[in-house]
Amino acid sequence: MLNNKDRILSQKLFQSERKIRLRWLVGVSALPLFGVVAAFGIAPDTEVQQHITTRTVIEALALPAMQSEAGKNESSWREERIQRGDTAGALLNRLDVNSADAQSFLREAQHAQALRQLKPGKTIQALTNQDGELLSLRYHFGGDNILLVEKQGDHFKSSEQALPLERKVEMKSGLITSSLFAATDDANMPDAVAIQIADIFSTDIDFHRDLQRGDKFTVAYEAFYNKGELVKSGQILAAEFVNNGKTYRTVYFRSQDGRGGYYTPEGKNLRKAFLRSPLEFSRISSGFSKARYHPVLKEWRAHKGVDYAAPTGTRVKSTADGSVAFAGRQNGYGNLVVIKHQGNHETVYGHLSGFAKGLRKGQRVSQGDVIGYVGMTGLATGPHLHYEFKVAGLQRNPLSTEVPVAFPIAASQKGEFDRYTQPLTARLELLHGTNLAALD
Repeated sequence: MLNNKDRILSQKLFQSERKIRLRWLVGVSALPLFGVVAAFGIAPDTEVQQHITTRTVIEALALPAMQSEAGKNESSWREERIQRGDTAGALLNRLDVNSADAQSFLREAQHAQALRQLKPGKTIQALTNQDGELLSLRYHFGGDNILLVEKQGDHFKSSEQALPLERKVEMKSGLITSSLFAATDDANMPDAVAIQIADIFSTDIDFHRDLQRGDKFTVAYEAFYNKGELVKSGQILAAEFVNNGKTYRTVYFRSQDGRGGYYTPEGKNLRKAFLRSPLEFSRISSGFSKARYHPVLKEWRAHKGVDYAAPTGTRVKSTADGSVAFAGRQNGYGNLVVIKHQGNHETVYGHLSGFAKGLRKGQRVSQGDVIGYVGMTGLATGPHLHYEFKVAGLQRNPLSTEVPVAFPIAASQKGEFDRYTQPLTARLELLHGTNLAALD
């Protein structure tokens, strides 16, 4: 039997051990850092409740909408480039337009002229939703017009609208190594600008004979953009051409009466009464001569004109202002146009394949107007233009005969001319003598 002292010591040891066990158990349950251990300490002699009351709680939780439902009615633009041989139906298929809308569109928009002339390289844009429903279609078919087709109810309405254009002045320079077109291509310039260059300087430079390797040009011209894409080029505003070491400069000026033209920076009219050539580009196949062997008649005879070899259909321009004295067929000339000019000057255009639409006797024409097209009618062995220049009824050599010049800027407009053209001349100075291919 334990004495009182031993009994007291035994109880203290038991209580101490009990406290240590409880600390360990509580310590284990208080380890949230690990999160994977669940420990519960129950002290000895602790009553455990046998029946725990439970109840079910149900709450309605707001769930996010499914992506397919949220985006069901969303629409987006698609774009397809027209390929050779494409049809409107093929394009709609590649644009993922559903068959019902495609059929309805083709039935209702079939009269739109632009859709019957799909041009390879152009693009068509379509606005569709996720079901392939066609909401709108845009087609920039050329120039500054766009075909717009919009869905209204169950039908499609088409219309042509003008594109909103942004005007910029671009400056480019180039070096002639083979031809004017090759040089403008290297400078990334539109062909329309190259043709203007030839027209502007044609009274001083014969681009058939005078162009030389090493010639240079600089030009400032209008360019019109839509959403960063070039739509068309406009008027040349200033230009410089160095031909065989001689520099020619011009600026564009529109007078108060609305008539525009090209002048030197000093105000001298660049335009002469007659162009040097009735064609933009070609080559001289036969010059003015008192004796030439005729390839058809097989005999020697005078050739009182200049022949320009060019493909059939090349545009023929009137070399000066005047009125049509004759337009029809005449003997060896074939299809012929004769234009009477101021004073006693007359020009003749023969072997034409056809005449400009509406051209008739007595009609007034301006310098540069198209009057017909190169052909080989009459006594001709190949397509070319026969051109004659007459003074008082006698043929003269158009390549060597001096022609009158047009009037310069009037003294009353000289101040306005200087204020308008000085900034343009400064643009030419900016690129003068540089080797820049382009500066936008």
